[in-house]
Amino acid sequence: MAMQTAMTAWYVVRTKSKHEHIAAANLRSGLGLEVFLPRFRLERLTRRGLVKALEPLFPGYVFIRCVIVERKNEIQHTAGVGRVVQFGEWIPHISDMIIQELQIWFGAAETVAVRPEPVPGDEVAVTSGAFAGMNALVLKSLPAKRRVQILLDILGRPTSIEIGQENIVLKNKTVADWVPFMAQPVHREAMRA
Repeated sequence: MAMQTAMTAWYVVRTKSKHEHIAAANLRSGLGLEVFLPRFRLERLTRRGLVKALEPLFPGYVFIRCVIVERKNEIQHTAGVGRVVQFGEWIPHISDMIIQELQIWFGAAETVAVRPEPVPGDEVAVTSGAFAGMNALVLKSLPAKRRVQILLDILGRPTSIEIGQENIVLKNKTVADWVPFMAQPVHREAMRA
């Protein structure tokens, strides 16, 4: 174990629930560690209306780079941190290549804006305009125009209208539904360059 954990490497830290950003900030500023917290920047429809949010790619975890045997105790006593991920006495490290790929994708800000394209059959909520607050069903996506055709129930009659994508938000979609876009061939090619 000593040989395996005596080298500088990336390790995984479990955070307290919904404290990823707090743990990351405290590990950076308090301990001076290199920390990586990849997050999605997205819009969510809530009771308060449309809210911009940051969601971690790996909820409940952050990555740190250090010599773990020298820093483990102070890491585990940092505000927002639960514990260093380990299996018995073994503390696994993450390959530098994996973290580098994620860093390329998420950039220096460690965030990626996510606005998935609506597809026919998606449930959406209209966020602005005359139909704000109404729920609808996507009939057709018109990506070249950045518009969608939706089906609304107006005065008890199904009515098809065309609306700008910026005026709707997808309902019942989670971050997990958007992760597959990272594996698209365009992304893989960009990372090889």
